[in-house]
Amino acid sequence: VCGLEGAGSTEFGETPHPVIAILPEQEKIRQMGATMRLGNYPAHLLEGSLAHQIYGKTNIVERHRHRYEVNPAYIKPIEEKGMIFSGRNGDLMEICEIPEHPFFFGSQFHPEMKSRPGKPSPPFLAFVESMKERKAK
Repeated sequence: VCGLEGAGSTEFGETPHPVIAILPEQEKIRQMGATMRLGNYPAHLLEGSLAHQIYGKTNIVERHRHRYEVNPAYIKPIEEKGMIFSGRNGDLMEICEIPEHPFFFGSQFHPEMKSRPGKPSPPFLAFVESMKERKAK
């Protein structure tokens, strides 16, 4: 969509457009054990976004386990093509969505880590509800 031939993640090797890249604080780490972004982190949600609708609030806390993030150099070009980053933790992108899509919700965090029987994670519940509504049409 952005016209970035060969775009990819540095997690999988060299790429001319590292849209997903290792966290700056991870770059010099060689002994990887217990060094990733791990645990609960907050995110601020964009009012009026799908994320805001799903959670019903502007601030959330979700669990993480990763070393890679959206490269800040690509945020503006991506948003210019219609994807928005609706959840953020400072300069870190937590949630992306495409407003014109029936249900496009991507997260950097792991919603499954807080999902429980009888109390599903808000994104999981919203996805199922969206599919039920779509099927009914």
